[in-house]
Amino acid sequence: MFGYVTAQLKLLTDEQRRRYNACYCGLCHTLHERHGLLARMTLTYDMTFLVLLLNSLYEPYELSGEAKCPAHPIRQRGYWQSKITDYAADMNIALAYLNCRDDWEDDIDIAALAESKLMEASYKEICEKYPRQCGVIEQCLAELKAIEDSFKLEPDAAARSFGKLMAELFGYKEDRWSEDLRGLGMALGQFIYVMDACIDLKDDKRYYKYNPFYHLYGRLDEQKRFEDILQMIMGECVFWFDRLPIVRDAG
Repeated sequence: MFGYVTAQLKLLTDEQRRRYNACYCGLCHTLHERHGLLARMTLTYDMTFLVLLLNSLYEPYELSGEAKCPAHPIRQRGYWQSKITDYAADMNIALAYLNCRDDWEDDIDIAALAESKLMEASYKEICEKYPRQCGVIEQCLAELKAIEDSFKLEPDAAARSFGKLMAELFGYKEDRWSEDLRGLGMALGQFIYVMDACIDLKDDKRYYKYNPFYHLYGRLDEQKRFEDILQMIMGECVFWFDRLPIVRDAG
């Protein structure tokens, strides 16, 4: 369900593109440093966006450098990290672990079970460090699973559950920006859920999997309805984003 919040690289300047790529590489390095080599495989663009957002808002000290990695073993690539990168890496692992557990419980996916076992120790440490975030993530995923298991077509309820999950991730700490960050996370989480449902609708129908938008399947205006919903939710994202004093990396 993750990986939709990507940058439009063609619209960025060369400097912006280097900054974005260095943020992505920094998160990858941090995952390796904090949680081992396997953790790099869980890296998502969504958490890269979260690093850029929170880093631009709180402006912590950044450590930058160049290094080689398994994905780029020949040439060194620039990266930068901050305490925000550490936070995003931990949240990345928490989401990856719980997603693997969900795949195991839903589909009896042995590979997902094995992967979750490799992340279990890291997840327990993250829960001790961030009990608020991990508690809400687990609660929201349980709510979402209950909706999906009931097979009730409740798109608003399902999207809200995932939205609350993202809202808590965006709530890095309790301060004057927490309400606006949670508002943005809530809207973005709903957008991600609806986008995922839109893309998966045909396959979900074919394999009898849960999708809250079955009522749109096969309609002549199916694509237009999804576009309208997604644009409405993205408008909410923009509203909350514009309330934050983002200057650096706003593009």
